[in-house]
Amino acid sequence: MITAPQAMATPTPDPDEERRRIQTARLLAYRDDGPLTHLLAPRLGRGLLPVPATLAALLAVTAVAVTGLLQPGPILLVPVAICLLLILPTAPRNHLGRFDWLTPPLLRATEFLAIIAIGLAADAPKWLLFVLVYVVGYHTYDTVYRTRQSIWPPAWVFHAGLGWEVRLLIIGVGAALGIVTPVLAVLTAYLFVLFAVESVTSWVRLDKASAQAGADAEQDLEASPEDALEQATGEAEKG
Repeated sequence: MITAPQAMATPTPDPDEERRRIQTARLLAYRDDGPLTHLLAPRLGRGLLPVPATLAALLAVTAVAVTGLLQPGPILLVPVAICLLLILPTAPRNHLGRFDWLTPPLLRATEFLAIIAIGLAADAPKWLLFVLVYVVGYHTYDTVYRTRQSIWPPAWVFHAGLGWEVRLLIIGVGAALGIVTPVLAVLTAYLFVLFAVESVTSWVRLDKASAQAGADAEQDLEASPEDALEQATGEAEKG
């Protein structure tokens, strides 16, 4: 327990520092980095500037897609390699630059474009690509909505969700081996169950906690007049 002198001696957190810490945590959560990025990030030094590198990856994947370079075979790994070489090294950055808030939407656009480009080139069902993009998009929306209310998803969700980099690797390898459709089906089903179940259970748990807190507060309000009357009666008897 902190006594009064100890509390006075405890340094007050710097509001600007706390704001920067929260901003960094939010942007890193929005990136949706997976286990591979978390494993390699500490070994990448300062890393690349997030916005220029991510924008370069988006433009490169776009160029590869529109030029018709992607054909069935190992060349379908090219968009994945572009993303890994340009985006993964941006992970060590604190994302506090003036325009670093652009990194998550640029990264998500690059991931979605790479998924669609690889899938179409490998002749994957269009509806399956749409469902996968929708599932990942829902996970992103859920993360943004939670963090804006200071409700942070558990760290294990980002690892279990594989992150943008492992998802792209799985799709790219599946496409290069000519088995992209079953790979997409399994990946989509897995992510749908994971994100849906975790999201629903978390929000239900939060609603129950809020309802219980409201019930406790209402009970305290109902009990307060009686307590006040008893206190007043006791004081009158003492007098």
